[in-house]
Amino acid sequence: PAVAYRISALVDAPGAGGGVWFADRTAAALAGRGTGGEGPRSGTVDLIGLRTADGAGGRVADAVREEVAGTGLRVTTGADRGEAVAPGVGSARSLLILLAGSLGGIVLLITGFVVAGALGVTIAGQRRDLALMRAVGATPRQIRRLAAGQSTVVAALALVPGVAAGYLLAGRFRELLADRDVLPDELPLTVSPLPALATVLLITAAVRLSARCASWRTSRMPATEAVAESRSEPRTPSRARTGAGLLLILGASALSVVPLLSRTVLGASVTSIAGILAAIGLALCGPALVRSAGEAAVRRLRPGVAAPTWLALSNVRAYALRLSGVVSPLAMGIVFVLTYTLTQTTVLAATSDDTRTGTLAQYELTAPALGGLPDGTLSAVRDVPGVRAAAPAGTTTVVWEYEELGEPAAESAPAMILAPDARDVVDLGVTDGGLDRLTGATVAVSAEAARTRDAGLGKRVPLVLGDGARVEARVVAVYDRGLGFGPVVLSRQLAAGHTTAGLDQRVLVRTDGTSRAGTGLAALAAGRPGLAVAGTAADATGADAPPEVWINLAVVVVLLGYLLLSIANKLVAATAQRRTEIAALRLVGTTPRQIRAMMRREATVIAAAALVTGLLLSAVPLALLGQGLLGRPWPAGPAWLLPAVAATVALTSYLTTELPTRHALRTPPADGLRAG
Repeated sequence: PAVAYRISALVDAPGAGGGVWFADRTAAALAGRGTGGEGPRSGTVDLIGLRTADGAGGRVADAVREEVAGTGLRVTTGADRGEAVAPGVGSARSLLILLAGSLGGIVLLITGFVVAGALGVTIAGQRRDLALMRAVGATPRQIRRLAAGQSTVVAALALVPGVAAGYLLAGRFRELLADRDVLPDELPLTVSPLPALATVLLITAAVRLSARCASWRTSRMPATEAVAESRSEPRTPSRARTGAGLLLILGASALSVVPLLSRTVLGASVTSIAGILAAIGLALCGPALVRSAGEAAVRRLRPGVAAPTWLALSNVRAYALRLSGVVSPLAMGIVFVLTYTLTQTTVLAATSDDTRTGTLAQYELTAPALGGLPDGTLSAVRDVPGVRAAAPAGTTTVVWEYEELGEPAAESAPAMILAPDARDVVDLGVTDGGLDRLTGATVAVSAEAARTRDAGLGKRVPLVLGDGARVEARVVAVYDRGLGFGPVVLSRQLAAGHTTAGLDQRVLVRTDGTSRAGTGLAALAAGRPGLAVAGTAADATGADAPPEVWINLAVVVVLLGYLLLSIANKLVAATAQRRTEIAALRLVGTTPRQIRAMMRREATVIAAAALVTGLLLSAVPLALLGQGLLGRPWPAGPAWLLPAVAATVALTSYLTTELPTRHALRTPPADGLRAG
């Protein structure tokens, strides 16, 4: 019912947000906490704030701790007060640490991989100089130290603008996370020099390690052999390197099975990791594979084949290491884009499918401006002609404490609040037990949570509710559609008194499908201020997607830009270092047109090899992902993604080969030989 209140004061409270403040007794009555009430938390309050004289805070806190010792009450001071006021901040801080560690690990892995490839091309161009240094007495350690030193100088120059841009964009990134409900608004941005220090140390270590690995072979060669090989490249790929690469690819294929075993966002994310590991495996065994493919292609050439084609395929066979150093980053980019993007779209499709299939109600009534549905709304909805079933529902946040590998663990997750009659408007895909038992201190859990957390039917699970209250609930139902409805569903009685308003957040309504029912619900909402009626169809824009999906898509965009830039630089460098080869071909009579044709055919081979290997490495993880989440051996995603990836790879390969080649052809052959 509408109630009029007299405004006694206007409060200017910066940082406290907008709102209305009531007198203590009135606020307690509105929240169901009045001393004369019958609610489960009648006569209680959430917090008691103490204001002390200057310098007396510590003394007062100690005295209060002694006073409340043994009662279960906790006294907090300083920054710890924030977690007491907003309990969700603590779990969000833990999530933020995990998120930063995950993103940082992926970025560091890809950065190290790409940098190692780029340094491999750079050091290959310096092989003659390094060989001469070996010939005049430089030790292997000095060669590796030189390579690491010059790479560190370049990394230092790049770190300065990179760190500055990171601090400038941190605030915007926090806003995006808060807008997507990944972080609470109450969690502020804290600026510290520690992230910059960690970035400098990790990037420097990755660059130095990559440089030492790239110069390892040349540094350990005998001086005479190093000088002889400075005009060519190693012809025989290392067996150990090839074996390690094949093992990584097999390991990535085994890791791809996880979505079949865990139908969760976390299980789906393993697909992307498996794709990256497979791409790294390709980089290791790529030279052997490229060489074998080149030899097979040359053996099958017809006698009358054009000279540019013969030269291009001969280069593929003879310079397998160089070519694989270009194909591998392109293939990695393909694997990265396909696995990351299609993982997110498949999770979205599976979540939407769960929600659409499991929601039997066609309409929902809410009252967002009132903080909950007024009393009498549910009975009024059930009286509307054409309504077959109506049940209250809500959402809250719980922290589920459990053991993982013998160690205590906890997960903060959204939880639905349902009553026993919800089975008429929601189908969770119950496989054991039933929602009709969802009364009192009971919960329903997803099949995945029941399996991994030993929370089967009849088990008791410890939960921390949204207001910090600890409860133990008995599992009365296990359901399949956990991706769409979350890992746990609370009974209405269990959540009572532990939510902000204590009112039902919405009513789900199933009708006979006639327009009469929709019109009646609209008239009911129009006649009651604050009520709103809407359909329950899934949001096609993806606005209801889990927050992790948007984070991962943001990572895809950032890392894709970095990958494309680094790949383009590597292709340009690899082509530019062939000036001596191009000059020698011109001196023996090859025309510029034939050289351009040869290089274009090589670019075609590079693009085709990258596409084929990238698609093959992506096929197994994505097929298993689709089978695990959608029940079919292919993922969900936009039809234009694959053609767009193919066009990008072809265009990148063509431009980064054609432009340096044209530049090299403008140099006289004699000058090109002297420069080489």
